[in-house]
Amino acid sequence: MTLAILGYDLINLLYLLAAVLFIFGLKMLGRVETAAKGNAVSAVGMLLATVVTFFFIVDGTWWSILWIVPALALGGVAGTVMAKRVEMTQMPQMVALLNGFGGIASLLVAAADYFNLYGVSGETVRAISLAGPTYSLTIGLAVAIGAITFTGSIMAFGKLQGVKWAPDQPIQLPGQKWIVFGGLGLLALMITFLMIWPGGWPWVLLMTLVALGLGVLLVIGIGGADMPVVVALLNSYSGVAAAMAGFVLNNYALIITGSLVGSSGLILTNIMCKAMNRSLMNVLFGGMGAAPSGAANASATDGSTPQGTATESSAEDAAIVLEAASSVVVVPGYGMAVAQAQHAVKEFAAELENKGIEVTYAVHPVAGRMPGHMNVLLAEAGVEYDVLLDLEPANARLETADVALVIGANDVTNPAARHDTSSPLYGMPILNVDHARTVFVIKRSLNPGFAGIQNPLYFQDNTRMVFGDAKKVVTDLVNELEQI
Repeated sequence: MTLAILGYDLINLLYLLAAVLFIFGLKMLGRVETAAKGNAVSAVGMLLATVVTFFFIVDGTWWSILWIVPALALGGVAGTVMAKRVEMTQMPQMVALLNGFGGIASLLVAAADYFNLYGVSGETVRAISLAGPTYSLTIGLAVAIGAITFTGSIMAFGKLQGVKWAPDQPIQLPGQKWIVFGGLGLLALMITFLMIWPGGWPWVLLMTLVALGLGVLLVIGIGGADMPVVVALLNSYSGVAAAMAGFVLNNYALIITGSLVGSSGLILTNIMCKAMNRSLMNVLFGGMGAAPSGAANASATDGSTPQGTATESSAEDAAIVLEAASSVVVVPGYGMAVAQAQHAVKEFAAELENKGIEVTYAVHPVAGRMPGHMNVLLAEAGVEYDVLLDLEPANARLETADVALVIGANDVTNPAARHDTSSPLYGMPILNVDHARTVFVIKRSLNPGFAGIQNPLYFQDNTRMVFGDAKKVVTDLVNELEQI
């Protein structure tokens, strides 16, 4: 008995060490210079927690490893293939998928433990100290949150990937908000029933079906402009589901890591909402980017109404202005990610710096399709961290900048957010690129962004449009600058 107690104490101590590695790794991910090491430290923590978990397999059930090892090998191969093949521009889709995998894993683990305890007959077949209302509560939360995370993440993946069954534009059903609230109330009621009658396994199945449907409803009504918030929120859900599964299994590693992911995801969600000056409820049910319901709702800022005549410029003309500048601010957006132009942008900045021109980057918190999307892409291209400016310092720099070069950024540079009360972007903090002396916008067309509204920046006197693929245009700029 003493050896068993010492064994479990050692296991919990190693779990604590793994949690410490997770925390340090998470801290290191906050800076570009230490992000790679932070990822490695977190990976070591996960490996430690996984290996230690094997020591929970006791009482003559070591044969279970015959099932576990192949699953670990399969998952390891799948993860390696994804890491090798998925482009940096596809990271939002991959993150959404990983969130979904975390959700379904928590659901399956909790459901398996429940049926292992009660069996299909509803009678207890395995006695454990956790059986009771608390156990039933954690089962219900793990199943419900895990199912919502899974289908919500799959829907988010579809929207990010641009598949037909998950359109980028939000789909708002009549009374959708009340359907969602009703579904959440029904889940709460079923969890209560499960706590009163813990052997009522049909509640678990019904709860799973309702939660799977809720996951779809919660994301289908959200447009592409709000994807950074959605990805962060689903990440939080996956962490909470994992923590609940940890309570089900009495596994401290799952509880700690799930809580870390859940809390950090929620903090990030709050940061994203503040960056857009919108509440979470407005993001979930506001339907930004939905088509107007009628002509009466059309305004001067919608995507269908031209607001002026845009002045077009060539790469050659833009290069002449850029060469004469003393300070240039690059504003990256999703267009840069789609074109995979980050390396060309780095080369462009190097060419300007060789000419003695100061180059900085203005990065909006919600630029792209996931939190930190632009930072990740620019870091991958070797851009130094100290030239990546957040919203406030970037706007201070734009006030005195000679040139602002906007690469595929739309809604985060829309001046209508400052003054047009009819705009869905009204009140959202933006990058004040229009305050620069000259603005060059690299974009394929004048089409609106994810919010579905036109950007008056394109028609201002100090703005010049350079139409084309971002990577090609930036490469042309580099070639022109080399010849000047």
